[in-house]
Amino acid sequence: MIDERKAKSEKAVLIGIISQQQDEIQSTEYLDELEFLTTTAGGVAVKRFVQKMEKPNPKTFLGAGKLEEVRDYIESNHIGTAIFDDELSPAQLRNIEKILDCKILDRTNLILDIFAQRAQTSSAKTQVELAQCQYLLPRLTRLWTHLDKQKGGIGMRGPGETEIETDRRIIRDKITLLKKKLKTIDKQMAVQRKNRGKMVRVALVGYTNVGKSTLMNVISKSDVFAENKLFATLDTTVRKVVIKNIPFLLTDTVGFIRKLPTQLVESFKSTLDEVREADLLLHVVDISHPNFEDHIASVNTILADIKCADKPTLMVFNKIDAYSHETIDEDDLITEKGKEHYTLQDWEKTWMSNNDVASIFISAINKENLESFKDKTYDEVKKIHIQRFPYNDFLYYEYKGEE
Repeated sequence: MIDERKAKSEKAVLIGIISQQQDEIQSTEYLDELEFLTTTAGGVAVKRFVQKMEKPNPKTFLGAGKLEEVRDYIESNHIGTAIFDDELSPAQLRNIEKILDCKILDRTNLILDIFAQRAQTSSAKTQVELAQCQYLLPRLTRLWTHLDKQKGGIGMRGPGETEIETDRRIIRDKITLLKKKLKTIDKQMAVQRKNRGKMVRVALVGYTNVGKSTLMNVISKSDVFAENKLFATLDTTVRKVVIKNIPFLLTDTVGFIRKLPTQLVESFKSTLDEVREADLLLHVVDISHPNFEDHIASVNTILADIKCADKPTLMVFNKIDAYSHETIDEDDLITEKGKEHYTLQDWEKTWMSNNDVASIFISAINKENLESFKDKTYDEVKKIHIQRFPYNDFLYYEYKGEE
């Protein structure tokens, strides 16, 4: 399996491309995120290599000249790891490893490694192990280089499997066992969800590291693990919350990310069931991140994939305490006002003012604007609650709030 131990201060180079699919700005953003992933995994990114090309080389991802440049840098600086920003095919991995002669990781492998470090419960560990096995199966020839055909000689000839075929079969058997184990876990989690009765369910969704767990802790007065790292939360946490006079269940879920490996989406289906069965989604966004609109689009894409795009949603723009914008001097008549110059007030007047989707600006860590957030959440939960319990309607009119 992929090594779960943290490689403390393991030096790595990051490698990406500028292609028809992603321009220079996007490439820089993705490599910034890849650097954050590397830090989270316990490594240190020491240099970036980027090449402009129409599409990745099917054999070596990069061009021959660029790979030589990377190899020279790795050899002269004693770098142990090269991390690629896209998923590499088994053939690309083998070819690159021969040229660079160091450990090669791609984005998927790196995310799987972080998930392996973060998994705490039996459910999360099983889901991560399944994703690792599915990733590993076509790449066995790269990792198991000590294996060769069975020895020949007298009494050893005849039909039989090569060792690599044996190991492929072992991995396939393990995948089957893990899938069966996950089915059992899914049934247990389904029973747990049924036992929660008819209470309104609210799920926190959003990009990774936007402050979902911090918000969960503030609202539910619990102590869910929160850290300024990617994928701090893997295990779904459910807490009962009461705002004013309505109780509901609040769920903290795993964060999403761009280029999320398909193996993880598949294996984490049981975790995403919490989102599927939620009555209301609180879509938390890090407003201080320069690319937060791309993050929203990525989350919406994944929500559409799991058929949750049409659920009632409250947009929660978090980290207003960390938000900053560029300014234009009064005597500057050339610079045009762009999104980078928007204040929070300017953003509120854009698509965020759309009446179809309610939105609120908060700082969970500094507890700014939390009362307004609770009021908006209460209003949204109340709409669902009235439909579910129409005979309790009198409760809402008699409630005067805390004295």
